[in-house]
Amino acid sequence: MALMDFIKGELIDVIEWTDDSRDTLSYRFPDDDKAIKNAAQLIVRESQVAQFVYLGEFGDTFTPGKHTLTTDNIPVLTKLKSWKYGFNSPFKADVYYVTTRLFTGNKWGTANPVMLRDKDFGIVRLRAFGTYDFKIVDPKVFLKEVAGSDFHFRLDEFTDTMRSRMVSVFSDALASSGVPALDMATRYTELGEALLPLINPQIGPKYGLEVTSFLVENVSVPPEVEQAIDKRSSMGAIGNLNDYVKFQMAEGLGKGTGGGMGGTAAEMAMGFAMANQMMNQPGGMLGAQGTPAVAPGVGVGAAGPAAAAPDLLGVPEVAKLLGVSDADVLATLEKGELKGKKIGSTWRIARAAVDEFLKS
Repeated sequence: MALMDFIKGELIDVIEWTDDSRDTLSYRFPDDDKAIKNAAQLIVRESQVAQFVYLGEFGDTFTPGKHTLTTDNIPVLTKLKSWKYGFNSPFKADVYYVTTRLFTGNKWGTANPVMLRDKDFGIVRLRAFGTYDFKIVDPKVFLKEVAGSDFHFRLDEFTDTMRSRMVSVFSDALASSGVPALDMATRYTELGEALLPLINPQIGPKYGLEVTSFLVENVSVPPEVEQAIDKRSSMGAIGNLNDYVKFQMAEGLGKGTGGGMGGTAAEMAMGFAMANQMMNQPGGMLGAQGTPAVAPGVGVGAAGPAAAAPDLLGVPEVAKLLGVSDADVLATLEKGELKGKKIGSTWRIARAAVDEFLKS
């Protein structure tokens, strides 16, 4: 009786495994060098499959349910070594449990930028990251190519391999897609779905896995390209440059004529407005006031014995009326935008010419 109890203690009656983790891909049932007795019970839970391995060769694969291990329901394992006695006597074999549930939220990302040609930026470097979901669909391939004889194979042992594979496929697809970098933000979902038919033919036969979803969360360009995009956006927001300058002038008037761009714009606007008002008033400042006579060859503003004609102005007077510098008036005269006559070193501008310039 004691011998029977000893023999019974050396045999495995029930084979089962309860997965209390969220990162286990495969688990080898610990047999403690015991043999499996005939008619032993094998329990496989949902989201599991049990794979028998005998002397390095794959045997039968069991799906969820309760199985009695007899010669009738393990034909493959029975024929591996042509056992003469079938399962009438105990036998030894390794039993691997493989998790078949969906592993979600796995992260991927480009360690180095992907370089490609873009119609907007020319040659540009892009970085990308996102998540993917996968599950094991071929336990034999997975055990052979990935887990091997590992007693307890976890997700973190395979993460780097999967990430590099995801990035490789994504980089190839991105380079050949021809999608402009500026349009990718609106096509993340489309891009991820388009990558699945490219990923699974490589992942399935090699690792026994299926990627069920591939999400692109972000595609970004280098900081210097982002700055260029921001500048382009700012120019687009400004729109018509002439209208923007007028707006800046109005802002400057509201804030005063201090230093800075707004103050300078306001001063220019006030100068043009005052000149226009004075020129258009009948009997106004220019019509009512006389300017000192200027002898030929003598600069305007120098005292002279004779009264000058009211319709002739010198460079300083025009500059003062327009609120600009003498140099600006001279430059305008030299370009021909303002009509005048040079006598010696002095310019004389007709009032009609100033009126015409203001109207333009």
